[in-house]
Amino acid sequence: MTRFIVSRLGITVMMAIMATLVIFLISNMVPGDPILAQLGDIAASNKEFVAEWRAKWGLDLPLWQRYLLFLKGLVQGDLGISIASQRPVLDDIAQFAPATLELATISFILALVIGIPLGIMAAVWRDTWIDHVARVVSLVGVSSPTFWLAFIMLAIFYGGLEIAPGPGRLDAIAMPPPTITGLLLIDSLVAGDWETFRDAAAHLVLPSIVLAAATLGLITRTTRASMLESIQQDYVRVARAKGLKGFTIITGHVLPNALIPVVTLGGLAYANLLTGAVMTETVFSWPGLGRYTFRSAATLDFPAIMGITLIVALVYLVINLLIDISYALLDPRVKR
Repeated sequence: MTRFIVSRLGITVMMAIMATLVIFLISNMVPGDPILAQLGDIAASNKEFVAEWRAKWGLDLPLWQRYLLFLKGLVQGDLGISIASQRPVLDDIAQFAPATLELATISFILALVIGIPLGIMAAVWRDTWIDHVARVVSLVGVSSPTFWLAFIMLAIFYGGLEIAPGPGRLDAIAMPPPTITGLLLIDSLVAGDWETFRDAAAHLVLPSIVLAAATLGLITRTTRASMLESIQQDYVRVARAKGLKGFTIITGHVLPNALIPVVTLGGLAYANLLTGAVMTETVFSWPGLGRYTFRSAATLDFPAIMGITLIVALVYLVINLLIDISYALLDPRVKR
C-alpha cells in the first residue's frame, strides 16, 4: 500500500509541475492588455506611467524569465500581487475561499444524503414509483441550467412566498461573528451566536439546493446503475441461496461493490462544486471564489487568474489522489 501511495504521489507532483507551465502560458497569452484594462483613458495615454506599471508586474521581461519568477514565487508561497485589488493573490483567495468551501461542502453533503439512498431504493424497487421518482429527480437535476434554477428558486421562495432570505451570506443588518475559520456556521457556533448561526444556515438553503441539483442527479443515476449491475452478479445469487436476508445482502455485499464508481463521481463532483460555483455565487451574491474568478477574468487580472487556476488544478489533483487511494482501500486488486 505504501508503494502504491508513493507512486501516485509522484505522479501527482509531476502533473502539478506541468500544470504550472500550462497555466502560465495560457494566462500570459490571453488577448488584451491587462495594464490598459486597469488604467483609465487618461492614465493609459501616458506612456511612462504605462511602462512603470508593466515593470511593476514584470510584463517587460521575457516570457521564460517571467515563468521562472512565477515558479520562484510558488516555492516561497507567493502567488503574486493582484492588479485589480493591489493585494497579494493568496490573501484574496484566503478571503473568498471560506464562503465557497462552506457552500460547496453543504451542497455536496446534501447531494450525498439524498442521492445515494434514493439510488439504492430505485435499484432495489426497480420499476416502482420510487424508481420513477428517482429518474425524475435525476433528469431534472442534470437538465436544469444552474442560472435558470437559481432565478426560479429566488423568484418563488424569496420574491413570491417570501419564506427564504435574500442573496448574500447574512442579512444586511446582521453582524458576522469573529473570524476564526471564515466559515460562518462554525464561527457562529464557536462564538455561541445562535441567531447568526440560524441566519447563515437560512441563507445557505437556496444556493446549496441549486448547486447540489446537478450533482444529486448524477449521484442518484450512478448509484442506481451500479446497484443494478451488482445485484445481477453471481455472488448475490449465492448469498440468497445461503438464506441471507435481503437487507444483509444489499448492505453487506452489493453496496460495497456498487460504491466504487460512486466514489469516483463523488470526488470529482466535490472538486467541481469547489471550483465551478460561478453562476450560483453570481446570482445569489455569494462572496466566494466564483465571483472573484469572474471579476479577475473580466478585468484581465492575470496574477489572480493564474493563482485561481493553480488552486483549481491542485484541488483536482489532490482529490484524484484521494480517489486512487480510496480505490485501493475498497478494491485490493487495484494495488496490484
